[in-house]
Amino acid sequence: MQGMTNALESFRDLLWNGPLLFSLLGTGTYLMMLLRGAPLRNLKPALKLAVLGKKDPEGVSSFSSLATELAATIGVGNVFGVVSAMTVGGPGALLWMEVSALLGLATKLVESTLSVKYRVFRTGELPLGGPMVTLTRAFPFPKAGRILGFFYAVFALLSCFGMGNLIQANAIAVTLREAFGVDGLKVALGLTILTILSVVGGRRGISKIATYLVPAMGALYLAGCLGIIVLHPLQLFPALRGILVGAFCPKAVSGGIFGTVTVSVFRSMSTGVARGVFSNEAGLGAGGITAAAAAEESCVKQGLISMTGVFFDTILICSVTGISFAVSGILGGAEGAAFMEPATLASKVFENTYGRFGVCLLAICISLFAFATILGWASQGEAVFRFLFGNGRTTVFKLLYGIITLWGASTASSTLWNLADVANGLMAVPNLICILVMAPSVAGEIKNWRWN
Repeated sequence: MQGMTNALESFRDLLWNGPLLFSLLGTGTYLMMLLRGAPLRNLKPALKLAVLGKKDPEGVSSFSSLATELAATIGVGNVFGVVSAMTVGGPGALLWMEVSALLGLATKLVESTLSVKYRVFRTGELPLGGPMVTLTRAFPFPKAGRILGFFYAVFALLSCFGMGNLIQANAIAVTLREAFGVDGLKVALGLTILTILSVVGGRRGISKIATYLVPAMGALYLAGCLGIIVLHPLQLFPALRGILVGAFCPKAVSGGIFGTVTVSVFRSMSTGVARGVFSNEAGLGAGGITAAAAAEESCVKQGLISMTGVFFDTILICSVTGISFAVSGILGGAEGAAFMEPATLASKVFENTYGRFGVCLLAICISLFAFATILGWASQGEAVFRFLFGNGRTTVFKLLYGIITLWGASTASSTLWNLADVANGLMAVPNLICILVMAPSVAGEIKNWRWN
């Protein structure tokens, strides 16, 4: 197992500490310039549209689509991912997460717009779309498009089982064990049964669950984090300063609430961007799979709605998480904090503020987040499975997806995080090629979009 962990970590570093890192930032920068800042100009009305979008009793409303997309993205990455980024990459990693998110608005907008524009409609089913469909149907080089589409689907299915399931199951098992002493195997068995029962209704059923689950769990978690910030007012300015300075000069923030910081600027950047992508998935194309199932007819409208997921996920939730973690003083005050598991550190933050109640509150939030992500990725994974194997074998996918949680609950978290980063990196490659080649075909529609 150690050999597998080391191999995954080496491959992860090869993917993220080089071209892929700059490809994601570069693509977001290029698209923001190509669209002349349209994602930022349209963010406020897009947020309004996300909530008041078109309703369709037989299909999936714009809000339900966004909720399902957020279910897939708002998970342990918003908590453990932020904690991991700030311990491995220093406090400045949080700022790089936000930079990648701002640029990711443009990336998410384009990839979702393309997915909706080139989706496939089938009688009695939700529309099927995503980078694999866009590459297969509309890529200007058909043979290359079919090859890239196939590999994207394979990598997306790998991410579905890795990032979407295994890590989330592991997070639930670890959290419930530490908070309530529940045996991991019991959690895994219960979670397997619950997952299978939840996904049996397919993508429509999952979207209905997400519509109610996502707003409730998000509000509960944000209230807990904001409470930590309010109860540590004197630490707020030093925390914000440390995050800003730490992004460009990590050693300057050593001591105080952040403890000893020894990382480089590049380490801070690479860790922040990797965890940011893990959290909001901008550049991976998975959100386009969910967006394509929405009832909204306009590809640009739905693209703008999908884009708001990056705001809610990273710019809002991850920022509040990182700031609350910073003001708590755990990094500088807990002995060996840099070597603790992210779950343990996050638990200490809530415990130091709220006592035993905080541990229970975080455990409930993490469990809800992780389960929502399992369901969100089940919806996306089912669509990918249909693309690869047709409609007749989705029952196999649902059963396999539920059963694989058993492995997630009993595997070392470091191995799972490395697996997720590798899967994300492989998934991003064909999607970025698709975006860069095809962005000009929708740029005009997006730039000239006018709200009614």
